[in-house]
Amino acid sequence: MFVSCDGCERPELKGFTLLMPAVSVGNVGQLAVDLIISTLGMNKIGYFYTDCLVPMVGSNPYATTEDNSTELCINAEVYAVPSKELVALQIRSPFIKNKYRHFCHALLAWVKSCTFAKVVLLSSSHAYQRNDHQLHTTSLRYLLSPAVPKTVRDLIQRLNWRELEKVSAFPEVNEEEKVLHIPGGGITKLLFTKSCSEGIQMVVLLKFCSEGDNIPDAFVLVDYLNEWLQVTTNQQSGSSPATSSKWKTPSSWKLLFGSGLPPALF
Repeated sequence: MFVSCDGCERPELKGFTLLMPAVSVGNVGQLAVDLIISTLGMNKIGYFYTDCLVPMVGSNPYATTEDNSTELCINAEVYAVPSKELVALQIRSPFIKNKYRHFCHALLAWVKSCTFAKVVLLSSSHAYQRNDHQLHTTSLRYLLSPAVPKTVRDLIQRLNWRELEKVSAFPEVNEEEKVLHIPGGGITKLLFTKSCSEGIQMVVLLKFCSEGDNIPDAFVLVDYLNEWLQVTTNQQSGSSPATSSKWKTPSSWKLLFGSGLPPALF
């Protein structure tokens, strides 16, 4: 359930694009949403109140001054930038066991009530479970629900993106029956299939990766998104191309892997 900040009326979000992560391998989708919120300076407009996620509270991950560094964040928050008709739902904790189906149902009910134009789900999948063909091609894939309009399909086709391949349901037994397989993708498959059956426009952007330092994967994924949506065109001079300099990292990333080893140890 969406709860507006400060008890204000629910903002008008009709026709906006909802951007959200799947809690998946390497947390790549969540890191990518962090980059977008930080780069665009998106304002928090509310919370997604649910009992499906592990409760958590922390300090403001996008703090820029001492004044806003004391603000608190919780497990699911909603940010927006009206000028771009873009809304971001950031999820910061894993699902409670057997609650993910209820979450998907509540989320899609909110999507319908807000009449979002489309939902973009940023996700990831285990790199080690790729097949031979996937090993020799790009590590990025996409999925489109049937409700996605032809204009979007044509644009993605011009970008020469690769759709996520289906795999055999029974390898070496029945090669004709194909199914969608997203190992390590969390709620990606469930949310996508439900969107397909309920006529919701959903685009899934996915990166094959492994656990570890997944910051580079997040940069690759947001660049992939930006090819299509043109979220930002900023380019900072003097930055390394390897870090996709158009993106601004949030202040919380400074301690992503802890504060480092104390010099006293040596």
